[in-house]
Amino acid sequence: MGRALYEAHPLAREIYDEADAILGFPLSRLCFDGPKADLDDTINTQPALYVTSIALWRVAETVGAVSGTAAYVAGHSLGEYTALTAAGALPFEAGVRLVRARGEAMKAAGLAAPGGMAAVLGGEDELVAAVCAEVSRENEPVQVANYNCPGQVVISGARPAVDRAVSALQARGIKRAMPLDVSIAAHSTLMAPAVASFAKVVNAAPLSPPLVPVIANLTARPLESVEDIRAELIGQLTGSVRWTATIEFLIAHGVQTFIEIGPGNILNGLVKRVARNSTRINLSSWSAIQEARSEASSSAPHASESST
Repeated sequence: MGRALYEAHPLAREIYDEADAILGFPLSRLCFDGPKADLDDTINTQPALYVTSIALWRVAETVGAVSGTAAYVAGHSLGEYTALTAAGALPFEAGVRLVRARGEAMKAAGLAAPGGMAAVLGGEDELVAAVCAEVSRENEPVQVANYNCPGQVVISGARPAVDRAVSALQARGIKRAMPLDVSIAAHSTLMAPAVASFAKVVNAAPLSPPLVPVIANLTARPLESVEDIRAELIGQLTGSVRWTATIEFLIAHGVQTFIEIGPGNILNGLVKRVARNSTRINLSSWSAIQEARSEASSSAPHASESST
């Protein structure tokens, strides 16, 4: 992850090297060489994705792969931290420390109360949420974690409750309800034990009001103050990512071009399900940045979106 970018541009090398110094270990080497098992550990995955996304964004800006300034920024789950940094609200060093702490807090909560997640395709949001409420028990909750796009949501919670929800949805004719290979029930109440320790880190972070509107995961509305940002980052641990509503908000406010920044090309696929006539640009690698630089010409309002 990120090796070609690191080798191609001095700014990327500066960003990765700075992250290594902040964390006190060579995150860059882990990104480039693994081992995969260590990179897949959420305490490392989260800073790796954040640092790589910031490097992609900064290099893309520097080489002119995008024209003009984003009208809005938004990030899906962990990507919200990249969005906040791009908006001038979260300094890079603080961002690195925050996402590492987030990973540590989530891992600890997952070890204390292992859970699960499942992707649900083809069901109405209201039906999925109702089934989750129906099968939840006091000590075995399940809820919608991600409203990704029409007909695609992810549920999260205690593994037995997730299994019950999958069975109940299949019984209602939703055949594509599939458990995911995870043990951390992100964006669910099983993450509640992570809140107190993570809140201390968030409340100590040197945040600023955003210079560009950041659309919040929890509300699909702009974060306007430092207090809003702190509440969002803390609440996001146990709350749902309302990505469909986020894209709908951006469309309603004139956004026609969406630029996805981060490893992979997932969010633009979700955007296409909501905004079929939009222009979508992917900046997931050095080669993608080079391609975008050669094609940058649109002057339409655009939003920058960061993946997880």
